[in-house]
This record gives sequence, structure tokens and C-alpha cells, in this order.
Amino acid sequence: MKTKVCVIGIGYVGLPIFLNLSKTIKVTGFDINKKRIIKLNEFVDIYKEFKKNEIKLFKKSKSILTSNIADINECNFFIVTVPTPIFKNKNPDLRILINSCKLIGKILKKDDIIFFESTVYPGVTNKICRITLEKISGLKSSKDFFLGYSPERINPGDKTKKLSTINKIVAFNDNNLKRIKVVKDIFKKISKKITYTKDLESAETAKVIENIQRDLNIGLFNEIYKFCDKANINFKEVIRLASTKWNFIKFKPGLVGGHCLPVDPYYLSYISKKHKLKMEILLAGRNVNNQMEIYVYKKILSELNKHKLNLKNKILIAGESYKPNVGDQRNSIAQKIIVKLLKRNNKIKVFDPTIDNKYFYKSYRINLLNYRNKYDAIIQLVDHDIGYKEIKKYLNKNKKTIFINIFN
Repeated sequence: MKTKVCVIGIGYVGLPIFLNLSKTIKVTGFDINKKRIIKLNEFVDIYKEFKKNEIKLFKKSKSILTSNIADINECNFFIVTVPTPIFKNKNPDLRILINSCKLIGKILKKDDIIFFESTVYPGVTNKICRITLEKISGLKSSKDFFLGYSPERINPGDKTKKLSTINKIVAFNDNNLKRIKVVKDIFKKISKKITYTKDLESAETAKVIENIQRDLNIGLFNEIYKFCDKANINFKEVIRLASTKWNFIKFKPGLVGGHCLPVDPYYLSYISKKHKLKMEILLAGRNVNNQMEIYVYKKILSELNKHKLNLKNKILIAGESYKPNVGDQRNSIAQKIIVKLLKRNNKIKVFDPTIDNKYFYKSYRINLLNYRNKYDAIIQLVDHDIGYKEIKKYLNKNKKTIFINIFN
């Protein structure tokens, strides 16, 4: 039987997988967000990760993007790439993942294969996803249908690490050589580097600790940054000197937002409690990073005060998205700080060329630097590569404007 692939969830993970697969085979991309599908069928990625000419290519293989479940009825290989957020109490929120399983369960057929890419705690694929699929479909896992796990490793905004060259983990516990070949053939179309395992729970754990490790390291550097700031020590010089040692690992301090790092530590913490284990270090970095919103807000006020300025002056904030070079402001700490500042002065302006104001309109956001506007201070909150030249050009023309880079 011919393999008919469906990617469920066409967000920052699903879209690149869909586009990579569509280069060589016909694939169906499904998302319940109708507006997202309409824009992508117009070859527009509102998050600016992909250009029009890159999106257009999926038409060559007759691949389709749809919100209609009828269009995926005949698919027999599903790759699920939906978000896995947390509730306000920090417990895992698996509702979107479970709803995706319910949707697939309604159309599940004998010998279908389902792979999950979403970040989860160990055991979710084999327990929660499997049970949901079995209940809805009436079929049995490992007999009628087959489950796999392949964690996403996409780094939004990073043009050097493309999906096709990222080492991709593929976990699939099955001894049927034909099915193994089908799985390998599909994932080879996504990435050139594959690491195979039969252990789904190890793959789930590996994914979640990758992000926890990064969160902890950034938390450590944020704490060192705060110490140097308070003790009036040159942070940049400290890191330059420490980096001369062969085994020193260099990270940057910053605002940790987005979909992964602020969430994943709570997933492992949650399941560790089920095993009656209190993990001490796991949430230490998260606690530090959570405090950075208030710290940076106060730091802005302090820096303005040093220059005999305050929020009543004409202020421009540079950067609003959740990380450098990414046009996504969802769960952005920078945006939360901006909202706090706007409550003090609603005339503050924001410049972030990575965010398309046409689709994410905010009255305070300017699309281009207006060189005739005289700002007393420009505060760099997120270090985008794009737009930095415009800021530099503006500062050259307006010598009296104070430039404050929070983390440099």
C-alpha cells in the first residue's frame, strides 16, 4: 500500500516538516486554525520563518494544506506536531494533544502509523496517546496500528541549523521489517541524520532534558549577570576571561520566553512527583528566569534614571518577540515588560521588524524607524540581527539619543 503522510499541526514545527516532505512526496498538512491554512495557501507565513517562494514549492508535489478532516481520511502515516503548554498551576496541559488523538482515532485504520513530535513527559505516547487512540478507534496498538516518537529539534530563527541537517531521533518499537522501512524512508525525507531507537520513553526524556539543560544554563548566566550588575563588575569582561578556559561553556543572559524552555521543566517535574522524587536543580533555572521580567523592568527604570530620563520622556523599545530573529511574540517576556511600561506611559513606541504588524497589529508598534521622530532613548530589549542597522543609522543621525542595551 502506498504511504500517504499527514502532518497534524502546521505551526513552527509542523510547517518545516510539511515543506521538507513535500519536496519529494505528496503530503497533507492539517490544522484546525483555518486562518493559518488560508494564509499559507496564499504562500504567506505570518511568523516570517519562510518566504513566499519557499512555501510555494509544496504545490509541485500536489501536496495540500487543509482544515477539512475529510481530506485526511485516506492518510495512513500521521506525524503529530501540536503544542503541549502548561496550566496556570504549572501542570502539563495535554488537551490539544489528546484532541489530536481523538481526531486521528475517528479515521484510524488497520496498519496505520502515528508518530508524535510534541514535547511530553516520559510515558505520554505509550499511555495517554495510545489509550485515547484505542478508545476512539476500537483498534489495538502494536497489533492494528503502530506508535512512534520523534521529538522536534527545530530552533526558530536559526538559519544555520536547518531541519534537513539536524540529527533527528526516531523511536519506533516494532520488528516488522516492512514497517521499519516505511518509517525510515519517511524520516530520511525530513532529515539526512537519523538516530534510531526502540525505546520511546528514553526518546521522550531525551527531548525534555535538552530544553531543561538550556534553561538551567541561561538561568545560571542570568544570575551571574544580576550579580555583576549589583556589584558593579563588568559582566562582558568576566565572560570574556572565563571563556579562555578550555571547558568553560558560554551562554548569554536574556529573557526566556516562547513555547519550550518556560514549559518543559514543569513536565519532568510533574512526572517526577508521581515517582515520589523531588528534583532540586530542575526548577532552579526556571525560577531565576521567571524573575527576569521584574528585574529587567526595574533595570530599564534605573538605566533611564542614570541618564536623568524617565518614562515621561520619548522612549523607543527595540525588540518585542520572545527571542532574537524570530517574529513570534507569543509568551514573550519582552512583550510583558512593554505592557508594564505602557501602563506608565502609553506614548512609548516599539520597533520590531521581525513582527508583521499587518497580522499582529498593535497601535504602539512602528514598522519602520522614523528618523524625523526625536527619541530621548532607545532601549534594546531583544537583540535581533535584522533592524540593528536601522537603529545604528538613527543613532548616527540623532547624536543626543541615548542607547541602552539591557544585556550588553
